[in-house]
Amino acid sequence: MKAAPEGDPVQAALAGITAALSAGDEVPTDRELAGRLEMPERRLRELFRDSLGVTPRAWVSARRAELLRSRLAGGQDVTPALYDAGYGSSSAAYEAANGELGMAPGRYRTGAAGESIRWTIAPIPQGVALVAATERGLCAVRLGQETDALASELRTEFPHAELSRDDAALADVASIVSDLAVGRRRPEADSLPLDVQATAFRRQVWEALRRIPAGETRSYGQIAAAVGAPRAARAVGTACATNPVAIVVPCHRVVGSDGSLHGYAYGLARKRQLLDAEAGAVAAETRTNRPRPADIERPVELEGVGR
Repeated sequence: MKAAPEGDPVQAALAGITAALSAGDEVPTDRELAGRLEMPERRLRELFRDSLGVTPRAWVSARRAELLRSRLAGGQDVTPALYDAGYGSSSAAYEAANGELGMAPGRYRTGAAGESIRWTIAPIPQGVALVAATERGLCAVRLGQETDALASELRTEFPHAELSRDDAALADVASIVSDLAVGRRRPEADSLPLDVQATAFRRQVWEALRRIPAGETRSYGQIAAAVGAPRAARAVGTACATNPVAIVVPCHRVVGSDGSLHGYAYGLARKRQLLDAEAGAVAAETRTNRPRPADIERPVELEGVGR
């Protein structure tokens, strides 16, 4: 087994798993890993959940999918790529891919050939947002300065998908994104269907982010605790960084434990703009709903009281 930081059983287990995957050997079971580390199998699973938010088995599944994705993207044929990534059969790979790749391995290798993706542009402060969706739901919200640059990014990610600009069909979604970008509350944003690919842990994080009220923030540690993995703050940061639907999944509402702003895919200035817009909108709404002095009922004077 590969050397790992002393006293860190999770890193020691990951080293063993990674070595087996790289060598094409059979990956050790949870029981075997626990035995090597001289601890109960249940304890090993608990440590994995606390540190990474997933079980050892789920981590192996995600890692295999990453290896498969890398080989397919590099042009390797599907069958050898499956076995090189450690899948014992093609059926096992296709079953796993439904959850990790979001599409069959062959279609992913061909750059999402056969997928139909519509997109439009939503105006936002100091730029624009590209909003894209499949028939199953929203698959991308990208922020930038120029429409052409954002459209080029979409084509790079899905080079063989059928891409078409459809402003009319996506007008409602674009309106929601524009409103969210200036802090306006749109409750329907919470129920927008998403068609995004991610591990189970990242999906949990993204759902937790959607539950943060506008105008409020949470720390990475608080989100980690909310998804049942209190030691996985760093993994929460990774989930935020890989969020494909900005604003709709509000990763900008996650801050450091001291309230400071940390990395954001579109820059800290954009993160501050979104947070300030939400805070301003909430404050304005509070002022609007606050009763005016004339609206406050005067106390009823009772006969004989205070006289």
